[in-house]
Amino acid sequence: MTVSTGRLAGRVALVTGAASGIGAATAVRFGGEGAAVGLVDRDETGLARVADAIRESGGRALPVPLDLTAPGAADRAVDVVVGAFGGLDILVAAAGMIRRHTALETSDAEWDEVVAVNLTALFRCCRAAIPRMRERGGGAIVTVGSGWSLVAGPRSVSYAATKAAVANLTRALAIDHGPDGIRANCVCPGDTDTPLLRGEFHQLGERLEDGLAGSARGRPLGRVGSPDEIAAAILYLASDDATFVTGTTLVVDGGGLAGG
Repeated sequence: MTVSTGRLAGRVALVTGAASGIGAATAVRFGGEGAAVGLVDRDETGLARVADAIRESGGRALPVPLDLTAPGAADRAVDVVVGAFGGLDILVAAAGMIRRHTALETSDAEWDEVVAVNLTALFRCCRAAIPRMRERGGGAIVTVGSGWSLVAGPRSVSYAATKAAVANLTRALAIDHGPDGIRANCVCPGDTDTPLLRGEFHQLGERLEDGLAGSARGRPLGRVGSPDEIAAAILYLASDDATFVTGTTLVVDGGGLAGG
């Protein structure tokens, strides 16, 4: 039975980084809210699993396995989703990576890789999506930044730089394309229990339990977030509940930045 009701009924969404973590949770949430969802990631197995979950709940999903850092990949992803579902209303740019190094520890190759994934691919997806949204009379872009879009952290030079750029890129999109009826907002999660966070602890040589406990201690709510909690914030910004919200950064971090 196809989902025909919900906050996103009749909408078409493209979600990057959709094979796991925040992207996967968002894609499943969108499917349950009535959207037809294009799923983009280079993890083909993960994409198939998320697509199956959406379909089993009565939603529509199309996995599009692509490496978005490849030239032309963003345009191809948008074209495939539009060809399958007839248009594009929502883009969620959730694909990302982290390397925990100082400037002195960061090679040119590592810097280029993080910039390619976190910033250039995201920009290309937005650039490809905007003309398609114009065709529909408007749309919503939600980028996924980080608490470190707003403040920096230790040994995070490439990640903090790119996530700060994502937040300001999103503001620029909001200014330029508000007249087209396109809203652009950035969700800035704090530490969230995803494969990316678990990989980060591994990079730092921390046991998972110690890493999660340390992150929890730094937040008034006393825990890390779940992907579903971040997906709920993304859904709000993508939906008609946020029709007068654009150019903003929404911090979802359990109060981690509340103390400055």
